[in-house]
Parts: sequence; C-alpha cells; structure tokens
Amino acid sequence: MTATAGQGTEMADAAQIVLNTIRRPVIMLSEEGFITFANADAEDFFRSSATMLARNTLSKLIPFGSPLLTLVAQVRERRAPVNEYRVDVSSPRLGIEKVVDLYVAPVPEFPGSVVVMFQERSMADKIDRQMTHRGAARSVTGLAAMLAHEIKNPLSGIRGAAQLLELSASDEDRALTRLITDETDRIVSLVDRMEVFSDERPIDRYPVNIHVVLDHVKAIAKNGFAKKIKILEDYDPSLPPVFANRDQLIQVFLNLIKNAAEAIGSDPQGEIVLSTAFRPGIRVSVPGTQDRVSLPLEFCVRDNGSGVSEDILPILFDPFITTKPNGSGLGLALVAKIVGEHGGIIECDSTPRATTFRVLMPAWKETALGADQDGEGDRK
Repeated sequence: MTATAGQGTEMADAAQIVLNTIRRPVIMLSEEGFITFANADAEDFFRSSATMLARNTLSKLIPFGSPLLTLVAQVRERRAPVNEYRVDVSSPRLGIEKVVDLYVAPVPEFPGSVVVMFQERSMADKIDRQMTHRGAARSVTGLAAMLAHEIKNPLSGIRGAAQLLELSASDEDRALTRLITDETDRIVSLVDRMEVFSDERPIDRYPVNIHVVLDHVKAIAKNGFAKKIKILEDYDPSLPPVFANRDQLIQVFLNLIKNAAEAIGSDPQGEIVLSTAFRPGIRVSVPGTQDRVSLPLEFCVRDNGSGVSEDILPILFDPFITTKPNGSGLGLALVAKIVGEHGGIIECDSTPRATTFRVLMPAWKETALGADQDGEGDRK
C-alpha cells in the first residue's frame, strides 16, 4: 500500500516524536557528512540546536581523528551496523572526559546516510564511583567509632593533667600547659566531627520541597559566607517533592554552596547557580535493602571559581581529601554519606571557571495505599 502525502507527513512527525522520546542522542548523517537529523537529546549532547547542527559536518563537531569518523566510514563501506564501546569524544565543546558507547547503522532508504546513537558512559561510571563513595563512608564510620573509644578517654586524662600542672607552673611553663589543653580540645573537636559518620540510625524521610530547602540555604549563605557573591536560580517549578530528610538536605547544600563560595573567593565576577531539573531513567539500589529506585530529580550547584584539580577529582568525596590549608577533608565525605544513604548519587564535573556538583535523588510518590517509592513521582 502506498502512503499518501498526508500520511507520509504524519509518519514523519510520529518518527520525530518517537526519536525525541528516546533518552539517547541520535543523529543521521548524509553521504557528505552533514547532520540531517538530531533528536532532542542530541541537541543537548552537542550543545546546539538541530538547525545549527544541520549547518555542520560531524567532523567539525568532534575531535580531529576521532574513532567515530572511522566507524561511520566503515558502516558506509560495509553497509552493516557496528557497535563500539567506550569511545572518547572529549572536547571543549562536548565536555571533558566524554566517553560514549556507539551504535552506527546504515539507512538503506537514503544511500550513503548513517544513523549514530550515543550512550554516555558517565552515568554508569557515576554509579560505580558512588558505590566507592559509600564504601569510603563506611570505612570512616568504623574509624570514627574506634577513635571515639580509643582516643577521647586518654585525651581527657591528658587535658586534666595539663590543667593540674598549670596551677603550680611558672608563667613560662603555663604557656606550654595551655598549648597542651588547646591542642587536646582541637583533637577532641575533630573526633566529635567524625562521630557523625558512625550514626547508623534509619533516616526519617518524607516529601520535601527542594526549592524551599534551596531558598533557605541561599538565605543563610547571603547573610554569611556568600554576602558578596551573586547566587542565581534556574528552577523547574514542576518538580515533585524529593523523598528525603529536610535537615540533612540543608546540610548537604549548605556544604556545597560554601565550597563554591570558597572556590570563588573575592572574585567580583564570581557567581553560583542553583538549578533543579527532571531527568528520568536512572535506577540504583537503596543501601541495606533489595529495593531499586529511580533518581529522576537532579539538583546542581555550579560556580565559576578556580575549579578542582584533575588529580583530586576522582577522590574528591573520600575522607581527609582537601585543598584548603585549614580543611579537615570531612565536609564532602559527609555530603557523599548523606546522599548515599538517601539512595542518591553525587558527582562533580570541573574545568577552570566551571565546576558543577550534581545530586540525583529519588522522588516522592504517593498512592492510595500510602507511600510507594518507586521513585518516578508525579510531576505536579
């Protein structure tokens, strides 16, 4: 049966809709290498509209000598599809450490044309790294419990002895006893901070409006450590509530915004952007259970500060990792612990003048039978 012109248009529109619903970047290349089609995710991937992409060949959008160009040539020559895994397409345009799996196939109806589908490896790698973050947090939990038991009691005795010595010491020696007391107090304070990691009580979670949390944290920051820094908002008002503990979310984002402010320092052009978005499709296990939840809610803290060095980035959420002269390296480790205990993922992408901390969290879904946390949530 031959389709009419009207039916052909409807089929083309339907194909466009279907391809836009696929949560993978998909493009079609002409025989000359021009991008004749790009779905919505491809526009995001290449950071350009389909109209602008159509004016370029693929070779102008990806790094010189990329294996993708070779794959496209192979598919044209053999007229058979090819899969390739972990292909590096990193560039200033696409992003640092951009690694993808590729599916390249010919289009028989359009001789010389090929379709390319990208699957970013970043999310799978994020999940792997998040498991590492949770393991690191568990190791700190054991260390904190040991320190609290084995160190705080002897320190109390040392401090008491120093105070007794101070009563009969000369003025010169009294300075030394005060030094002992002050340093003992400092160690106890550090151990107290680490004891937070040993708190294994179940989290009291309920539906939380993330925008109320971010507004609260922003108010704290603007009245304190970020007085002179511009803080912008890019919110999706249709987000469902996040399934979380409000106080712990405040702790997470207060830490992230404070880090951003410290990275900016006194730069008069410095700014922090708080953003929220709906990103369905990622499912991970909840620690301590057999459940799997999706993480459709994305919350980002972006800054244009000095950035994170490449050697620190892979271990940024490990305990005792810090670049601050007086930092303890526990702030981001605690953030990773809290996010992990909520079943979420936290990741950092950083280049000079562009650092993004991205948190993926489960949504709240209320059913007639009560709370059903499969994580998708209704967009209200």
